[in-house]
Amino acid sequence: MNISRAAEAAGLPVKTVRYYADIGLVAPAGRSASGYREYDDATVRKLAFVRRAREFGFSIEECRELLGLYEDRGRSSADVKRIAEKRLAEIEAKQRALQALHDELSVLVRACHGDDRPDCPIIDSLA
Repeated sequence: MNISRAAEAAGLPVKTVRYYADIGLVAPAGRSASGYREYDDATVRKLAFVRRAREFGFSIEECRELLGLYEDRGRSSADVKRIAEKRLAEIEAKQRALQALHDELSVLVRACHGDDRPDCPIIDSLA
């Protein structure tokens, strides 16, 4: 299938599919006689795999590693778990940082009168 159909089937923009091919993450199955990239079902599954991994926030290099494990039937699930645990720890750290920001901003919003006076604890805090 052509790149447009492959991109649609994988749930990705054509530009992203082209980028993944250019960086060697997911290569097209081949080229047509006229030089266009062609994709088969296995390649579309890999593209969808990478799309899903990116939705979880895995980096391109982590996706490359996960894709290698996906293709390796002799893989150890411990290798996959190690990568996922690292990402989970990053997500949890980000959640803690966002919660701290939420709590601080919440205090500032409650402290602001929101009236016609110029004094504002939100502005004071940002300054």
